[in-house]
Amino acid sequence: MSKEIRWVKTHCARMDHGGCGLLVGAEGNRIVEIRADPEGYLNRGFVCAKGRHSHERLTHPGRLRKPLRRKGERGQGLWETVSWDEALGEIRDRLASVRDRYGARAVAFCQGMPKGLEHFVLIRLANLFGSPNVVAVQDVCHAPREVTGLHTVGFYPVADLHHPSRLVILWGSNPSHTNEEGVISSLLQQQLREGTELLVVDPIETALARKARAWLPIRPGTDAALAAGFLHVIINENLYDRDFVARWTRGFDALARQVQSCSPERVSEITWVPAEAIREAARAYAAARPAAVLWGNPIEQTPENFDAARALVCLMALCGNLDVPGGNIHAVEPPVAGLGKFVRADMIPEKRKEMIHAHHGTIPRLMTVPPAHFREAVLADTPYPVRAAYMQCTNPLVTYADSPRTLETLKRLEFLAVSEVFMTPTAAMADVVLPAATHFEFNDIGHYGLGHGIVLARPKVVDPPPLCRPDIWILNELGKALTPTDLWFDDYEALLDLVLEPSGLDFEAFARKGFLKGPDRFRKYETSGFKTPSGKVELFLEKAEAWGLSPLPGCEWEAEGEDARYPLVLTSAKSRYYLHSSYRWVEGLRTKEPDPIAQIHPETAAGLGIGDGDDVVIETESGSILQKARLNSRMHPRVVCASSGWWFPESGPPFDWDRSNYNMLTCVDRTGKAFGTPRLRGIGCRISRRRDPDGSPGA
Repeated sequence: MSKEIRWVKTHCARMDHGGCGLLVGAEGNRIVEIRADPEGYLNRGFVCAKGRHSHERLTHPGRLRKPLRRKGERGQGLWETVSWDEALGEIRDRLASVRDRYGARAVAFCQGMPKGLEHFVLIRLANLFGSPNVVAVQDVCHAPREVTGLHTVGFYPVADLHHPSRLVILWGSNPSHTNEEGVISSLLQQQLREGTELLVVDPIETALARKARAWLPIRPGTDAALAAGFLHVIINENLYDRDFVARWTRGFDALARQVQSCSPERVSEITWVPAEAIREAARAYAAARPAAVLWGNPIEQTPENFDAARALVCLMALCGNLDVPGGNIHAVEPPVAGLGKFVRADMIPEKRKEMIHAHHGTIPRLMTVPPAHFREAVLADTPYPVRAAYMQCTNPLVTYADSPRTLETLKRLEFLAVSEVFMTPTAAMADVVLPAATHFEFNDIGHYGLGHGIVLARPKVVDPPPLCRPDIWILNELGKALTPTDLWFDDYEALLDLVLEPSGLDFEAFARKGFLKGPDRFRKYETSGFKTPSGKVELFLEKAEAWGLSPLPGCEWEAEGEDARYPLVLTSAKSRYYLHSSYRWVEGLRTKEPDPIAQIHPETAAGLGIGDGDDVVIETESGSILQKARLNSRMHPRVVCASSGWWFPESGPPFDWDRSNYNMLTCVDRTGKAFGTPRLRGIGCRISRRRDPDGSPGA
């Protein structure tokens, strides 16, 4: 006889940034059904395939369930089971030993995309330990937008789809597949039903692009030039908001001179977008007020990301779309603890000067270490040696650019500890692996610290396996072992209450409310100005010159890979079924996308003898990988769009991590000055049908 289903309201997590309101049905300690919450603030009754299958992680037979210690060589896959006391004790002793011999900064604390409160507890641990080095992937995700916005306008301009927009530009963003900036596709779809127009900037004609007023099929990696082309049209045709520009911007005349060289004709040569399409799209954005730019990771995944972000923020400003309902807003946070207080920034006052990337002269206010600079510290002791790392919610061997260099880095570390749900290629290189609890198995807070103006309750639904622990619990225990115990808690859930303290709610009361949202307040600059040195939007960013960066965006662009050996241009796109390298082992998702796919135009494929479904070899100057061809006429014939994040859990260690891994094709020999970002898009490549060892075409 089945038990009665118990329904819990919560929010999705760890399948993306999270944010979809869910109704989770459990029988006893087993989740049996997941539905979308029709009252979800962000999703309003929508849930994607990742959310629907998210409970399969909890009961997967291959899930990590006991702490492990390495027995053989790194990556050999030989382990012994140890107790939690032994595992934590070894981590404590090894990290303390490195600190004693080299100083606290020789230990790095590494995180992938923030998935909950664990990211900020990790920063707290690093600060209290004395290390300035929290390594994360913000150089290719979020930071270029956020930090550039802070310097240009004093805040991070987030697209507001909770109020009507006359037009939305999806610039490298596809919210029907992924969650960008807390925007779930249902919000955009509702706007489109109510008459909002859509422009899409994307190398691939996505499903949303087919609903758009115009699709601009950009050459991957040329976003800065295209945005400068928009600025040229809007300025030269006097389409900008004259009153806003006169009262609230600084440097307009300099910007106008700068973009004179960025005519649609010149920009078309760079971006492959027809000149007249550039004109029409710029005119449409300028005429539609309010209008929002929903920008995605592609603008951030090249060395030119600072210029791209600067140009887009200037575009928002020229058209008066900053901090207005339905534009790009300065979201007001709800009453929760400030980040600095929560992470105990006061304990490491010289952090900005001591972080690895300070040596490389990256842009101020970049508060996580770019992976390229972290690896240089490990491999070359630049600017000082890093000898140990603690990693959570991350799989660098697959997700960092230049995977062979990451492998060398992991091998060079004296000690590596990894917290994970499933054995991954990175965890297989560790000395100690800790079995993490996953979403639905502990209380958590979502969207804290992301600048979206909301925090979400993620109450526990079921108990984890007996020896699996939440990352927050692990960090709290390591904190007590490695730093002053009075700065940590007997019960790790006190960290949740610490975040919520200004609201007057404990976690139980917060969970009943579901979420906290800051008040809607717009045009705040009218009373207090912009939080910049001039009190205005810095179209000409004077202080950028001192950082070795251009104070003005422009369309100067030097093509990489203009090499006859590599005549095609490589990019990638996020999958609707996976989160970067995560969850290839979840059967309900893997059956929907079982293989890594390389999209290629039919004309290009025909000229190369490639058919749909063929195994193909993709090559760049850095390496080669194997994926399956999918013919797609809705893209430029010179573009190849490969899958990223691929490894093969079913094959066992080392999981064929290099066979189809996109980052075998990338390189970190050149990175951007502002954020230390390598080129992940717009890479010269070639593609061919795989051949068997005897020279015959492969199956």
